[in-house]
Amino acid sequence: MRARDKAAVSALRATLAALDNAEAVPLEEAATRGPALEKSPVGAGATEAARRELSERGVADIVRAEATERLEVAARLTAPAHADRVARLRAEATVLLRLLDGQGVS
Repeated sequence: MRARDKAAVSALRATLAALDNAEAVPLEEAATRGPALEKSPVGAGATEAARRELSERGVADIVRAEATERLEVAARLTAPAHADRVARLRAEATVLLRLLDGQGVS
């Protein structure tokens, strides 16, 4: 990846964040209220929750959703003042779709 490819960097960062969020396990409301402070778990990893494992298809679906979202936003921005943002969103979507096609980021 070229060091100056801002569209690729932006798209990949946002998509990695979306994947990270998808792996998160929602906490039960009761677990967040916990008992008294002195009964709270102590020690490294005491409050860690196991992450959800995403399948290859699940990852592809999230990447595709990120690309689709960018294309939809670009389609809604019709004012000439938004031309730069539209171009950036389309470039980001192209990067993500290339990843799905197996062409990678160059």
